Amino acid sequence: MTPDFQQLMRNAARLTRSGDLHAATAAIQAALAGTTPAPPAPRAMRDMADVIDVAARELTDTDIDTPAPPGPAGDDAPGPGRFVAGSHSNAAGRRDFKLYIPPGAGGRALPLVVMLHGCTQNPDDFAAGTAMNELADAQGFYVLYPAQSQQANPQRCWSWFKHNHQARGRGEPALLAGMTREVMADHAVDAERVYVAGLSAGGAMAAILGDAYPDLYAAVGVHSGLATGIATDLPSALGAMQGGGKPAANGASGVPTIVFHGDADTTVHPANGQHVVMASAGTAGSVEVEQLSTPGGRAATRSVHRAPDGTVLAEHWLVHGTAHAWSGGSGRGSYTDARGPDASAEMLRFFMAHPRRSGH
Repeated sequence: MTPDFQQLMRNAARLTRSGDLHAATAAIQAALAGTTPAPPAPRAMRDMADVIDVAARELTDTDIDTPAPPGPAGDDAPGPGRFVAGSHSNAAGRRDFKLYIPPGAGGRALPLVVMLHGCTQNPDDFAAGTAMNELADAQGFYVLYPAQSQQANPQRCWSWFKHNHQARGRGEPALLAGMTREVMADHAVDAERVYVAGLSAGGAMAAILGDAYPDLYAAVGVHSGLATGIATDLPSALGAMQGGGKPAANGASGVPTIVFHGDADTTVHPANGQHVVMASAGTAGSVEVEQLSTPGGRAATRSVHRAPDGTVLAEHWLVHGTAHAWSGGSGRGSYTDARGPDASAEMLRFFMAHPRRSGH
């Protein structure tokens, strides 16, 4: 990806050491997004932005869990699929979103898949690249695409590496969970089959949401992302993206997780895929490894992690030759690799095999 990733990371490390955290953040965002950092604002303005950005109010469940008033009557009346815009606000802030309502919605409760885009992307781009709306047409489920704002982050990256955005009831996780619950209140969603997936920074935030809200999200999909808590500040983010980080020692979460990662990814090191799996499944149980290939496409190694009772806890797909891109995605969107196995279809298969467990 361009510009040169290693040069951007060295620049970010230099800026961190000098104390210019805002510029260092921009360099990390550019490394994730494959772009050139924007010219820096005056230092005084950047310092103010850092202070605003660091603040993250801790919320109670009342702040995020209270259902919104029901939507307009007949909103889910049977008909063709619709891609509608909306927004959600709570004490953690405000974000826009796009919601795909599949054909025939409203007759029965349907699953919901929350899709978190990567840096520089937006809901329309991510929907086009992953083709998740087409799968929703065929199989019948809602798709929610939260949008990170450029006011919150100039490159539209989710704040996965900031300690105040990594726990229940705080920052972006609280905002995204509240948005999910609002959509559930407004539409006929099956509460036992709500899932979250994402790419890159969105994948890292998806992992955080799964850990923080196992009572809400039944399973997680992480594509080219990082494990919860593997970074809590700029220096540790640099190390984690280059493969040097270690997940927080909290034990296996047990949240069913499917991971896709390309072994040619120079933006987020492929070792991070294994970190995500270990954070979910731990080392207990067994691992089944198989080599998969598609004529004219890319080969992949799939590792299935099972609990001692045989229950599938996690799947890890290492796609050979893929860089920092959604495997099997459409060229209509950014950061996709059409030659790889279909990550969207495989994630959906995994999700539907994992409804929310009793007791969560």
